[in-house]
Amino acid sequence: MEKQAPGTRAMKEVFVMSRIGIFYGSTLGTTKKAAEDLAALFGEDAALIDVAQAEAEDFEKYPMLLLGSSTWGYGDLQDDWSVALDKLDGVDLSDKKVALFGYGDQEGYADTFVDALGILYDKVCERKGVVVGAWPSEDFTFSSSKAFREGRFVGLPLDDNNQAELTEDRLQKWVEQLKKEFDA
Repeated sequence: MEKQAPGTRAMKEVFVMSRIGIFYGSTLGTTKKAAEDLAALFGEDAALIDVAQAEAEDFEKYPMLLLGSSTWGYGDLQDDWSVALDKLDGVDLSDKKVALFGYGDQEGYADTFVDALGILYDKVCERKGVVVGAWPSEDFTFSSSKAFREGRFVGLPLDDNNQAELTEDRLQKWVEQLKKEFDA
């Protein structure tokens, strides 16, 4: 039997396994901020992971994934996601629900608005993931987007260049939607 110092008691470590892994790539900090806000809204149920630090096995730890990326240039993934996307090639997503979120500029880049979400969507579908969290397009003005499929966005588009005042409300409503879709 191990002796303890007087006045101390043994502490039992408790680990809470999160069900949701929130993976984000962020250059200027906006996608990181959205990921942090989403993690706060989900509470202990979510873990926050910078995709630049992630390995393939990290995606396998969680039954539900949120993947966040801004769109850069003319429809490109954020730099960290450009490197990390190949890590998903060895991951079986067939038993996972995956939701996508990201930033774009619907006025400055109306023809590539949130294209990064479309790129992530295609990779998740290729890996047999179940994509949830589609978002209506009515409040956005854009001419083209790889993320616009069957009359809706494949995930949550955010635009702090033109609609920053709507971001907080959109995140809250999206989390309410996801909680239902994750448990369905």
